[in-house]
Amino acid sequence: MVASSAKSEVAVLPDLFKGNIDSGFYAMLKRIGESCAEESVSLKVQSGVKFMWSKVRSIAVITMALGISSAGLVPEEVFCQTPYYQGKTITILRGGEPGGSGDMQARALIPFMKKYIPGNPTIVIENMPGAAGMKAVNHAYSTAKPDGLTITAVGSGLASGAILGLPGVKYDIDKLIYVGSTEHGDPYVFLSRKEAGFDTLEKLRAASGVRVGAQTVGHAIYISGRIFTYLLGLKDPRLVVGFGGVEMDVALTRGEIDARANSADTVVRRNADALAKGQYNIHATLTIPKGTFHPRFSNVPDADSLAKSDRERQLITLFREFMYPRWPYVLPPATPVEIVKTLREAMNKSFKDPGFTQEFKKLMGGEPSPLTGEEVEASIRELPRDPEVIGLYKKMAEHGPLPPR
Repeated sequence: MVASSAKSEVAVLPDLFKGNIDSGFYAMLKRIGESCAEESVSLKVQSGVKFMWSKVRSIAVITMALGISSAGLVPEEVFCQTPYYQGKTITILRGGEPGGSGDMQARALIPFMKKYIPGNPTIVIENMPGAAGMKAVNHAYSTAKPDGLTITAVGSGLASGAILGLPGVKYDIDKLIYVGSTEHGDPYVFLSRKEAGFDTLEKLRAASGVRVGAQTVGHAIYISGRIFTYLLGLKDPRLVVGFGGVEMDVALTRGEIDARANSADTVVRRNADALAKGQYNIHATLTIPKGTFHPRFSNVPDADSLAKSDRERQLITLFREFMYPRWPYVLPPATPVEIVKTLREAMNKSFKDPGFTQEFKKLMGGEPSPLTGEEVEASIRELPRDPEVIGLYKKMAEHGPLPPR
């Protein structure tokens, strides 16, 4: 490869003078060669997608240094090219409105990405709301240059829109390049109010017309609620929509609805008092990642144990993988591998920085649960693509009676 060739040429230049110069000066030149071998992966963009490795172009540079008696007078920077990102601006294209969870998580991340990307570039946020983030991803896929200066950040709808073939999707999730995700999805739970009297699964299944709350048709809470009612075998459940998240909690307390699905972490943080007082019956959980239970709900049935067929297990897997990379960051196809490596490494270092955890907790109220670019990529590869499973999932996301099992 061109990259390895460039590195080797730079690194061996000092060896040409070994034996002819002072050992201390040789050691300095060797150190410079090794440093340049790493730093010369600085890239120069030409014609949009053609990239050339910059490197030390002439042995004359080192030869000239031989006339200097003190090695301390030659700074290593003389021999190394400027990092690619130095003096440049990276735009994080947010597929949503300012002020949302994804926006706040991006703001928590930016100072640390700037810290760990060689060259300390300026990083700004540009919001491009529309079609649940699909507008921003379409832009990344078809319009943004693959030069590492535009990183698109969207929600979990990135994968679901493409797999379900939703209108407006103009990108291929298998060709996008994944840098990481500031958070991964946590398990979902299905619960009912204690006063409804469903203290066993048998009583829940025996009831008819259980009212299940949700935000809107197609929302993750709506879909998960339908999946739970389907797997639990409820009789003629009624999905009641039109609530906000907190409004739904109030409706449950007032008896306006009987049950709801929600993320386990949200239930624990937002409904701690109700849980402590035993006001909820927790009936089932859908683990995310698979087999990972929230500690508070480790003793309830997992959705996988309720599935009766491979098709139903793949339905669960599809929802799980849609929710897993909650806030993925992506690059356009054809972004050079060295730029991808640089950004992935910077994001990984950011995630490990204690300062990022502190900033995330300050803005979000909870701990981050980041994913590497490789983990997001693996999750995308594992998405079920079977048309029959996708058709069943679409029925969960629609308004209408649940299909027979």
